[in-house]
Amino acid sequence: MGIANAREMLLRASTGGYAVGAFNVTSLPQMQGALEAAVDRKAPLILQTSVAPSKTIGPKVVVALFRALAVDVPVPICLHLDHCSDADWCIACAQSGYTNVMIDASRLVFEENIWQTRSVCERVHRLGDITVEAELGAILGAEDQTVIAEDERLCDPERASEFIERTGVDLFAPAIGTAHGIYATPDPVVDFDRLSRIRKRLDSRGLRTPLVIHGGTGLPDRTVRKLVELGGAKFNVSTELKHVLIDSTQSYIQNHPTEYDPSKVDRAVREATRVAVQAWIDLLGCAGQA
Repeated sequence: MGIANAREMLLRASTGGYAVGAFNVTSLPQMQGALEAAVDRKAPLILQTSVAPSKTIGPKVVVALFRALAVDVPVPICLHLDHCSDADWCIACAQSGYTNVMIDASRLVFEENIWQTRSVCERVHRLGDITVEAELGAILGAEDQTVIAEDERLCDPERASEFIERTGVDLFAPAIGTAHGIYATPDPVVDFDRLSRIRKRLDSRGLRTPLVIHGGTGLPDRTVRKLVELGGAKFNVSTELKHVLIDSTQSYIQNHPTEYDPSKVDRAVREATRVAVQAWIDLLGCAGQA
């Protein structure tokens, strides 16, 4: 199977009642661990980098690693640029070989968000079989949780279809109350009804646009399952894998203070990542869907 089209992958998830995990990685051991989990569970997979790692490592290097790992794997796999507010960097990553990019103009007013998103979609789609994700409403950080539930910061279901139709975006991330980072409460408030209304609105307009859920880290399992049931087809997990990377590294060093073999640290990170990603694959219901 190997490298796949993200929209087609997620349309299958939408109709199949499961979600595909999209995991932010910053290193080769993490990429290897996530892919091993997907192969073991026979699940589709999306690897992601945020903007900072893509610039630190370089998009061509990220793509080279991705392509080397994706050759002849028995599962469909994508490489996604997450939350990029710089249109030119979206294009640069698409040109380098990312299979999907997210232009995040969600902090702009509605018309400006549409203009910038449409511009990126037009430029990226001219490059070939590359898809674009965009956001409407504000998916904020956990430090902003006191205002996350305010209606004006969340996606207006009535404007969701207009946004998609006018931009031509392939994947749609509506703000429904989830947040990036570590939630301040074990049971954060998520607007399930809003997500349900958004999906019904898109379905009524004949818009086959997969929905993306951001802020997966720390959500209770029942919340994750409900979001998938309501149409979430792509489920982003970033902060958890940052913790897995740092914690597994620290743990190995603390337990082996006299060893100076970086490859053993890498193996520890790889294994910890594999375990974490497998748990998400099982939760999202995408095992066996490759």
